[in-house]
Amino acid sequence: MVDMTPGRRARLREALDRRLGHVCVAVEAVHHRHNISAILRTCDALGVHHVHLVEGHFSPSQGAARGTERWLHLHKHDSAEAAVEAIQAAGYAIWIADLADDAVPPEGVPVDEPVCLWMGAELVGVGAAAKAAAVGVITIPMHGLAQSLNVSVAAAITARPIAERARAELGEAALLGAAERAEIWSRWMAREEAARAGAARRSGES
Repeated sequence: MVDMTPGRRARLREALDRRLGHVCVAVEAVHHRHNISAILRTCDALGVHHVHLVEGHFSPSQGAARGTERWLHLHKHDSAEAAVEAIQAAGYAIWIADLADDAVPPEGVPVDEPVCLWMGAELVGVGAAAKAAAVGVITIPMHGLAQSLNVSVAAAITARPIAERARAELGEAALLGAAERAEIWSRWMAREEAARAGAARRSGES
């Protein structure tokens, strides 16, 4: 049994029990560590558990991510085509963050089927493979002089209403399934135990 405070154990359990399985995020070729780390922190805060890193694999910036990557399931893909195949096989409809005449705001994305929010790279945006696979385009309405946002800011603004609508409209059906939660819990507890053992060992050596 992991030796942890009841408060920490309860906090971990509550976070896991509120994790979404109905919404995931894909990040394509975003090479700035700070941007990806900020997106991971947003996903953890919103309870979005599955994040697909498409090309541009990275080491997180601890200042921005604050270690939140430890609590997420990161799927790493060497190509956009491989990511599209995996995401669609998991049952998600891909919605890309881009510009288009028929684009909808984040609040307009339907959540009757699982949604993958796909964010493009800082300069070149969403690639051809994701555009071809997308069922729709999401655009954040702009009312100022600036017509673009930092990718991590755009991801946060876009993901929040989609995640909250999935919770509100689907309830328990939007969350991770019981079997997946049990597997994640076992992994988290094993990691906590390993961290505790390492801390005890270092304390004994000092």
